[in-house]
Amino acid sequence: MRGVVLYAPGDVRVEEVADPRITAPTDAIIRLSASCVCGSDLWPFRGVDSVEQPMPMGHEYVGIVEEVGSEVKNVKPGQFVVGSFVASDGTCEICRSGYPSSCVHRVFMNEVGTQSERALIPYADGTLVATPGMPDAELIPSLLAASDVLGTGWFGAVAAQAGPGKTVAVVGDGAVGLLAVLAAKQLGAERVIAMSRHERRQKLAREFGATDIVTERGDDGVAQVKELTGGMGAHSVVEAVGTQESMQQAIRAARAGGHVGFVGVTHDVALSGEELFFAQVSLLGGPAPVRRFLPELIELIWDRKIDPGKVFDLTLPLEQAAEAYRAMDERRAVKALLRV
Repeated sequence: MRGVVLYAPGDVRVEEVADPRITAPTDAIIRLSASCVCGSDLWPFRGVDSVEQPMPMGHEYVGIVEEVGSEVKNVKPGQFVVGSFVASDGTCEICRSGYPSSCVHRVFMNEVGTQSERALIPYADGTLVATPGMPDAELIPSLLAASDVLGTGWFGAVAAQAGPGKTVAVVGDGAVGLLAVLAAKQLGAERVIAMSRHERRQKLAREFGATDIVTERGDDGVAQVKELTGGMGAHSVVEAVGTQESMQQAIRAARAGGHVGFVGVTHDVALSGEELFFAQVSLLGGPAPVRRFLPELIELIWDRKIDPGKVFDLTLPLEQAAEAYRAMDERRAVKALLRV
């Protein structure tokens, strides 16, 4: 089959790779209908994360089940499914507590690679969720978003305790940040502040429910959030970038007693214990437990109550994956969908 492989920073190739095979009774094989490039894929593409050997790429996916292992009960061949970017058994104590992304048997799907024609899904029962039927074509981008960026943005908003009467600030205007805006709105936030310098992304943030736009970054951005909130800061802040500056901006933009949900993959972030002590904010984040939210998110998408697929502003065939990476790296695209 055809699959995307990263050989070195900037060197993305689409080539023949081995077909997946069932190796455990809990596995499933799906034929991909669509995949996409994630912002976190850009870290090794840019050379920030090391590339020591050729890497299969991709961890977001939707498709049709082709084959299941003998112990798989929840999905069957012919069903259209959405899966989390982390495979989880769904039965361990951590999964049952609501954090399947920290399952004791977890497998990050980038280890498998889903920018491909077919993919092996470990722990299918704990990872995949079938849609009510075969989706219309226009729903596929939104269902694909649920696999990671929507679920991650949703977790960021939940971790920040976004809800009725709250002011929520979102640091980061990539796909995750934009969908955190959507999530905050859906969770009932009274006010949603999107922090963005890019006109096209600001427009999408408004469509998703942002009430205010702050263009400044760092301490200047914090000052603007404070000004918009009577000097207090936001009740809830979602950090969706993963840098030192963005994390500090998020913590400083929260009011005393506020909550920060951090879902940007961190790179060289070091926090001051003294600053945390006097900030008096709660922090919760990490790899999003997407599987926890998938049934609810699929229902919202299926009933056309949300349209997270709008974050895909570039669609290319799988064979043009290298251009999809370049477009996102150069910020010519918010998020690129790959037709399989």
